[in-house]
This record gives sequence, C-alpha cells and structure tokens, in this order.
Amino acid sequence: MKRKVTLKQIAKELDVSISTVSKALRDSSEISEDTRQKVQAFAKLYNYKPNLIALSLKNKKTKTIGIIIPEIVHHFFATVISGIETVANERGYNVMVCLSNESFDKEVINMEMLANGSIDGFILSLSKETQAKRDFHHISEVINQGMPVVMFDRVTNDILCDKVIIDDSLAAFNAVQSLVNKGYRKIALITTVDYVSVGKLRTEGYLQALRNNDIEVVQNRIVKIEDIDQCSEQIEDLIANQDLDAVFAVNELFAVTAIKAAKVNQIAIPKDLAVIGFTDGIISKYSSPSITTVSQNGIKMGGKAATMLIDRLEAKDEEEESYKTEVIETELVSRESTPEL
Repeated sequence: MKRKVTLKQIAKELDVSISTVSKALRDSSEISEDTRQKVQAFAKLYNYKPNLIALSLKNKKTKTIGIIIPEIVHHFFATVISGIETVANERGYNVMVCLSNESFDKEVINMEMLANGSIDGFILSLSKETQAKRDFHHISEVINQGMPVVMFDRVTNDILCDKVIIDDSLAAFNAVQSLVNKGYRKIALITTVDYVSVGKLRTEGYLQALRNNDIEVVQNRIVKIEDIDQCSEQIEDLIANQDLDAVFAVNELFAVTAIKAAKVNQIAIPKDLAVIGFTDGIISKYSSPSITTVSQNGIKMGGKAATMLIDRLEAKDEEEESYKTEVIETELVSRESTPEL
C-alpha cells in the first residue's frame, strides 16, 4: 500500500510552495499546465486526500477549538487567548493554540493539521504573509466543508464568516484628535505596511484626523515598518531628524521604541514630545514613562469570538445563517507619555 502524503510533503518533493500545490490540485489557472499535471500525478500516485474534511466531524465532536495566531509574544494575542479559554472552558470546550509566525505556509499547515479530526472549529487572526498574498483558499476550504471559522483582529472581507474586530480607524482618529485638542500639530505616525489590515485602518484614522483639522499631511512624518524586528533604525531616524511635537504609534512596541529614541536625543517625554500607542499591554503599563494607549480589550474580544464559534457549533437550526461582525469598544488610557488627555 502506498504511503499517504500531505500538502507539505508534496511541496517538498516537487520543490514548489504549498500554495502552488493547493492551487494545482484545484486546477487553478494561476498555475502552469505542466506544474498542474506534475502535482496531480504525484498526488494520485501517493493517494493524497485533503485533510480538510470537517464532514467527518459532523457526528463526532471533539469539544476542542483550534486557535491560530500570528505570534505569542504580543500581549494582545495573549489576552485574546485568555478570553477564548475562559468562555470555552465554561461551556465545556478545550482550546488548542498554534502559531503561524506571520507565515502563510505555516498557517496553511496548521489549519490542515487541526482540521484532520482534531477540532470542531477555528478562531483565527491572519498572518502578515497571508494578508500580503491575499490567498485565503485554506480558509475557504474549511468553511466549504462545514467547519465554522471566526476571525478576529486581522480579518479579510474576502471570506464570509463571523468576525470580531475593533473600529481601528475610529480608535486611531480619536487618539490623534485628543492630541490635536491639546494643541499638537506636528504629529508623526509609526505604522505597518499597508497590507496589514489593522495598520492600514489605523493609518486611515490618523490621516482623517489631520485632514479634519486642516493639518498638513507631511510624508516624512509617516514611517511604515515592514519588519518589526528591524524597526529601531527607522524610528530613531524619525525622532532624531523630524520636527515633531507628538507621535502616534499603531502598537506598543513602536511607541516604546520612540520613547527610547527620544531619550537618546535628550527629548523630554511628554514635555517636548507626547506619545500615544496602541494595545495597552504590559509594555505600556510598566515602561518609563508609562504609555498613553488605546485599549483593545483583548479578553472581551476573545470571549466574544469563543461565544460566536460555540453558538454556531451548537446551533440546532440547519438553515443557512447570516454571518455577523461584532465590534468591540475601545478606550484611550491616559498615562505619563502625554499630558492628561
């Protein structure tokens, strides 16, 4: 009997990406005819069967929820997991957490592994690479086979499923507006590249606040970080070389890095430079000075995501339900990095 193979093994054997294998097996026109034939022949030879078969779970519940997040070191994702676990445990479910490490391939592999009879449904925040590729076939396949998915924080409108988000644009707008109300006009933005959905929305909120107050948008005051591990140099250059009176950062790592750069350049916080971050994690609370920040309420977001998923898993009505998007409220937590807002 021939051994069974996985998408990952086929990709490795043929020296192509997992995405290429998946698309070739679905006869995607994006893949050349030669590659399609080669992949399909290999899959047939080794009796490849998709693991994303939720139908097998229809009458066999595991009472386990699969969670896929981009990273674990981010305090926000840790709080979301805590919120999910609390609700899940209360309702008799366990959770299984996997990391995509911002990788599309890792996200696909994790989803394939968990959907092979290990879990009943997914709670997912998209990886940076998945958003850049705009390739969501693995999520579509899971949903099409009857397994429910709830997305949170980093979501896409290309997939129809339940979602839990905050109004990132409005939260950013309100944070920047609070600075304007205190007389700040030379406000810098430290954000992510545009394909990261939350960074793009927070950037839009920043820009809208400036325009609404007739403040010129100066491109040199906007820094877009692609590699978060290499953000220090770009942020230090911004703080040292631009005439600023405030900084709005789309996460707390960028905010604390800006404060560190200000100290190096003998810029007093908040006397000479006010700083607002996003997330309200441990860094914001315990940095010196502590950081004024937008609180995302990750525990509430996780709890709501778990409730939505379990309600769908336990729904007795077999008719098609409309999908919902729940918006969690945010608040601006004032600390030492700004005058009282």
